[in-house]
Amino acid sequence: MAEKTQRSITVDAPSSQVMDVIADFDAYPSWVSAAKSVEVLATGSNGRADRVKFVLDAGMVKDTYELRYDWAPDGMAVAWELVSGEMQKSQSGSYTLKATGDGRTDVVYELTVDLNIPMIGLFKRKAEKVITDTALKELKKRVEG
Repeated sequence: MAEKTQRSITVDAPSSQVMDVIADFDAYPSWVSAAKSVEVLATGSNGRADRVKFVLDAGMVKDTYELRYDWAPDGMAVAWELVSGEMQKSQSGSYTLKATGDGRTDVVYELTVDLNIPMIGLFKRKAEKVITDTALKELKKRVEG
């Protein structure tokens, strides 16, 4: 089983506001530096995206892929799995939010990615760390900005 990369950050906003930014896929290209286009392919009965197509360009890493989302009923977590991808064999991830009681939110991001090309574990974990760190910093900037 692949190891998960886990990172966290505290955002100066209530959890509902953080989750609204996470769920607003149409806006991703305006604040997620690597997202060239994002398209919601299907929406669930809860009004949140069920399937989303991403076109990513992060310099050396370019990929087009589709993710399936599972939203927690309490609005405090979302998880996803890869449906299809060009470079990725698998991807699973999640955001888990925890209100701190002072109007702020702790955000935990977990990510596991497996590529179709061989990659040494050390490099894969370093890439996941960069991805998760960048995603959390961009999320924090978007929510607080």
